[in-house]
Amino acid sequence: MKLQDAYRITTFIPPSHLDELLRAIIEQAPLSYGPYDKSAWWSSVGTEQFEPRAGASPTVGEIGKIEQVPTVRLEFMIPRDDSLLDRVLDGLLNAHPWQEPAVFVDMTKITNSTPPPSVA
Repeated sequence: MKLQDAYRITTFIPPSHLDELLRAIIEQAPLSYGPYDKSAWWSSVGTEQFEPRAGASPTVGEIGKIEQVPTVRLEFMIPRDDSLLDRVLDGLLNAHPWQEPAVFVDMTKITNSTPPPSVA
């Protein structure tokens, strides 16, 4: 089995918005992993905390007050292709309900017995 270059993308999303966000991401990339498409992983519900500062436009909460909301951690992989990454991040950010979502992009290698299809 050969290791393949990939981006691992992680974000946090309220469970009520997970399906909508996944659809928006999958419109940009099939999220292929081996012989499977639409591959993603999410955690059990946890808690996200933040305090909106002056100038923020929070979807939830009020300026100057600490807010705690239920979220899940969503992770998925895409081939290491910068053009694809840009499209996926645009789709993710446009569909995410938060004004400033936490999104982490890591360069990694993955085991994958089937090369991902070409996404152009």
